[in-house]
Amino acid sequence: MYLQKLLLLNFKNYQDVSLEFSSSVNCFTGANGSGKTNLLDAIHYLSMTKSYFSSSDTQNIKHGEHLLIIQGEFSKEGISESVLCGIRQGQKKQFKRNQKEYDRLSDHIGVFPVVMIAPTDQELITEGSDVRRKFMDSVISQYDHIYLEDLIKYNQILAHRNAILKQTTAKGIIDWQSLSVWDDQLVNYGLKIFEKRADFIKGFEPLFCQLFNFISGSDDAAEISYESQLNNKDFSELLISSRSKDLDFLYTTVGIHKDDLVFNLKGYSARKFASQGQQKSLVIALKLAHFSYLCENGFPKPIVLLDDIFDKLDENRVERLMELVCKKEFGQLFITDTHANRISEIFAKINIPVKLFQVNDGAITVDEKVELL
Repeated sequence: MYLQKLLLLNFKNYQDVSLEFSSSVNCFTGANGSGKTNLLDAIHYLSMTKSYFSSSDTQNIKHGEHLLIIQGEFSKEGISESVLCGIRQGQKKQFKRNQKEYDRLSDHIGVFPVVMIAPTDQELITEGSDVRRKFMDSVISQYDHIYLEDLIKYNQILAHRNAILKQTTAKGIIDWQSLSVWDDQLVNYGLKIFEKRADFIKGFEPLFCQLFNFISGSDDAAEISYESQLNNKDFSELLISSRSKDLDFLYTTVGIHKDDLVFNLKGYSARKFASQGQQKSLVIALKLAHFSYLCENGFPKPIVLLDDIFDKLDENRVERLMELVCKKEFGQLFITDTHANRISEIFAKINIPVKLFQVNDGAITVDEKVELL
């Protein structure tokens, strides 16, 4: 599977762009702020129905315009398929596959899988647990739509339970009967999510460790573990025992919405003790393990998007990474970099053809001198 063509209309800093890609490696080069990352984000839209960087669709409409269109043409098992995303100010987002609009956007997730690695992903190591839960949920949701539905229902139930807790501020009393009803539903969906997350980590960790060792070029013992309040305690009992605390804080303090992933290197917290280079290697290994895990679950090779990937990586790690992602088990690759010469030299050294696009403030040209197809 690969992306053949991309058409953009009024997307971020692009007014009207049409591009054709290589089925192997494509690179966008140009100065910072020229719009390289925006192209990767457009590809992410076509796969995941949303931006990787912005929670608001309308913020991605070019200034002064009222409509944006992202359209792509994929080749999947020799068959051409089209995907269209249309966003208009004040209206519902339109998303179509082969001219047929989706009733639910979630039905599109996993059809054209993608893996994005961006500088902001360092937050997977350094920031709070919500970032790591989001990563875990995004991977599982790509191959298990029931999991995604259960997660949506869990969050809806959680919101209702929190609303009951907050009502005590106005009424001065708590409706224990209603709370118990929401507790039962929270446990029902929470246990399903917990079990699938635990199974996911069992299969995911070996891939992650193997990739980290290859990228880092060392045998540093990398570990990833799944921390959950449900690991050793019954969820129903947790909810009952935490009621007093929940009433003090006016929200639900226990459950799978508090789960976390913990990374260690040589037995020490990567968050506290790993260098920036080690943390970046961990993030890259995490995202590429995402890629490998999807393939092992029967998915086509995902498209890999690497945004400004060379920062804080030494030359040896860069070469190992490029060698890794260009092997047969990996699919189409898109990279952004500020230096065209660096890209050309790296791929020439490992004898991999690359199609190079020069980006300059919304204008894109193909550098025919380095395009090897």
